Amino acid sequence: MEKKPLLEIEDLSVGYGKRTVVSGLDFSVDKGEILSVIGPNGTGKSTILKTLSFELKPVKGHIILDGKDLASYDRKERATRLAVVLTGGRGAELMTCREAVETARYPYTDAFNRFSEKDRKAVDEALELSGAAPHADKMIREVSDGERQRVLLACAIAQEPELIILDEPTSFLDIKGRYEFLKVLEDLCRGKNMAAVMSIHELDLAKRISDKVLCIKNGKGTLYESPQDVFSKESISGLFDVDISLL
Repeated sequence: MEKKPLLEIEDLSVGYGKRTVVSGLDFSVDKGEILSVIGPNGTGKSTILKTLSFELKPVKGHIILDGKDLASYDRKERATRLAVVLTGGRGAELMTCREAVETARYPYTDAFNRFSEKDRKAVDEALELSGAAPHADKMIREVSDGERQRVLLACAIAQEPELIILDEPTSFLDIKGRYEFLKVLEDLCRGKNMAAVMSIHELDLAKRISDKVLCIKNGKGTLYESPQDVFSKESISGLFDVDISLL
């Protein structure tokens, strides 16, 4: 039997209402893979991720997750299969970091939102894996942007999803934090057989971690199965309109 990708994108156009921002997207992501979305600012990378996470409805086309159209999942089922990490996400200011991560377990709790021992272990593991454990008892409003980003990743891990969508997840991290964050993401995908779709500015990090790269420019996307194909000076010069002599 032919192996099916975890995520399949078919003739997808994304945008706002009837206004299309990016069109004609076709790509797939297998379990264990990381796909990075790169391109100049304002080209629609975040719009693509918002559509993949069901925050926006597709203008056209289909998003197939584990053989089933994403639109046909109910909210609870989506939450057990798909997690989202947004840049510098706000909210939950009156919660501790642990309490924020605990909210990610609600798709698994009973009708009274009671926690089981399995839920508690999942939260503890997520805090440890993300590096957020030292901040577990701090209030969300007390932690730095970088620490908050780790808490958001812990929330995603605690959901035990098959797919994680990340929008510029390393933006608020220093160099050490960026490498540590992406190492955690890589270990999750390889070790737990998950997949990730991520927008990222740091091209050196994208080259190191990506299995596939989706380049966005002028309302279109070009998929590269191998990162080596896209991170040449010629390709980067064309994608970002940079004089090749500067690279």
